[in-house]
Amino acid sequence: MSTDIRTLVSQSSRVLGAAGLDDFIWGHSSARDPEGRGAWLKRSGIALSEVGPDDVQLVSRDGEVLAGSGDRHIEYPIHTEIYAARPDVDGVVHIHPPHAVALAASGVALRPVSHQATLFTPPEPPRFTETSDLIRSAELGAAVARALADRNAVFLVNHGIVAVGPDLQTATVTALLLEEACAQQLLTCGYGGIASWTDDAQALEKRERIYSPKALNKVWEHLLRRLTD
Repeated sequence: MSTDIRTLVSQSSRVLGAAGLDDFIWGHSSARDPEGRGAWLKRSGIALSEVGPDDVQLVSRDGEVLAGSGDRHIEYPIHTEIYAARPDVDGVVHIHPPHAVALAASGVALRPVSHQATLFTPPEPPRFTETSDLIRSAELGAAVARALADRNAVFLVNHGIVAVGPDLQTATVTALLLEEACAQQLLTCGYGGIASWTDDAQALEKRERIYSPKALNKVWEHLLRRLTD
């Protein structure tokens, strides 16, 4: 089981890297350990696009590396505290996508000017503003989990995003779609503002129709094919 999880975390990492979201050596995705021991996430010091199965560690809730080698990410509490708070979540992604960071910092609400944004709004995605520093303690990780609440993503204002899902495949695709939604809105703003966006009722209909679990899994399969093409 652990070998399969290591492969999944490495695939998620490389998918994010292939999308241009490496941010040098920062950012990480994880899968919940099925035995309840913590989170499987990449070691620190390498880029997302470099991660192989051997670069994935099992980290306990108190930060002990239980399996794997190398240094561990200081922000592991993002993952472990969300898993503790959200039994429905088995995958967590934390990255620093430029358009999502810009939109969150602007204070402007994410609007459904595109299909992608309907996965997140209405209601508007939550924003974590307690700190823009690294999430380096259980207390801060728990605060992020509280801000996330029952949603699929949260903006860490002046920092990055966290996206979650019932599995890491879904969390990874969700993170990519949030960045696309923010990029589309900022592109729209470049034409002089936002003249229109989908109303709440239709946005919710589109969310159900376009972004079903089956569709998100098909996107994941497409992204894996792109890695090997």
